[in-house]
Amino acid sequence: MASYEFFLAKRYLKTKCRVGFISTTTYISIGGVALGVTALIIVLSLMNGFSTEVRSKLLGMDAHLRVLKFHGEWIEDYQKVARDIGGLPHVAAAAPFIYWEGMAASAHSTAGVKIKGIDPAKASKVTDINQSFLYGELGLGTVPEKDCAGIALGNTLADRLQVSLGDEIYLLSPKGTTLTSLWGIPKMRKFAVTGIFQTGLYDFDASLVCISIPSAQHLLGSGNAVTGIEVKLDDIYKVGAVTRQINKTLGYPYYTLTWEQMYRHLFNWMKLEKWASFIVLSLIILVAAFSIISTLVMMVMEKTREIGILKAMGATSKSIRRIFMWQGLVAGLLGTASGCVIGYLLCWIQQNFKVISLPADIYIISAVPVNMRVWDFICISVGSLAICFLASLYPANKASSLQPVEAIRYE
Repeated sequence: MASYEFFLAKRYLKTKCRVGFISTTTYISIGGVALGVTALIIVLSLMNGFSTEVRSKLLGMDAHLRVLKFHGEWIEDYQKVARDIGGLPHVAAAAPFIYWEGMAASAHSTAGVKIKGIDPAKASKVTDINQSFLYGELGLGTVPEKDCAGIALGNTLADRLQVSLGDEIYLLSPKGTTLTSLWGIPKMRKFAVTGIFQTGLYDFDASLVCISIPSAQHLLGSGNAVTGIEVKLDDIYKVGAVTRQINKTLGYPYYTLTWEQMYRHLFNWMKLEKWASFIVLSLIILVAAFSIISTLVMMVMEKTREIGILKAMGATSKSIRRIFMWQGLVAGLLGTASGCVIGYLLCWIQQNFKVISLPADIYIISAVPVNMRVWDFICISVGSLAICFLASLYPANKASSLQPVEAIRYE
């Protein structure tokens, strides 16, 4: 019975009707569904691409997770803690760091900065900072010509301070001054610029300065202690399991801060934007669904006599209903399949041939990023077919409710 109903549904779609407008609206309906599916695939793939690009840049300059102490306490036995963490499964590298806020001053200007003390050898295993340098390198040791330690900073901050390689910068930190000594002088130390990096993320490029851990300890007066331990994993999605292992191994007063927690608001906003775009662009398919409804209603009016004959020959109301439901599903299937193919081809062309380019000096990337995901194709296809199926229900029920005698007498 199913093959008989499907056969008639295909014949009704293919047959040239007396009202030629019906076949035209059928093609328009299929095209509308295809357009909506194509738009959804392209937009979601672009959002995936930008989200992946932002995440890779954030995690390129920051660790997958950090191990800290409650109440902002310093970690004194950080070398032992780093070794303990490094021996856990899925941990690729662990490096100590110091993080504080202060001020940078050059001969031309001043700016508030985020001071990060790192071990260059270990930090390069946890982050991709070595790959972000425009000029110079991560040379944070002593610079003999300047008789001071080296410093690396973002290109936007370097422009603000009007410094280049070899220029001198003074870092000032209020750490160590007390409320009772209001006229106390903040600690200050001279550095020589040995590297200027560009990450493409304004927060890093406009405020971050990197110095060695000994220099940071001397500037902040932390003794032989650090702020925390940065950890890189071999799989960023294992962060939950590794966090549990670290908490079990170290216990109180240590706690972990994952990349998802550090940038929760940013990634939640991206996810919300993606779902909002999905809902808005689904309206294109919804408009096409109304076209399917009108097409099938006109088809019912056109085929009223044939419906009456089928019922007189023994076809049940359920069979008649299925015929028109099949028509809506076939139209939706053709439109969805066409949209998926067109969307995939356009995204594939952009992914491989970089047709839409971007100015690399502004966006850091040379072309619009695209990241196609199978799950997006599945969700879009299921949603599109569901809308088309629901659109076919009213015309199908209308056709099944026709009485044989009245239908045959219709003409």
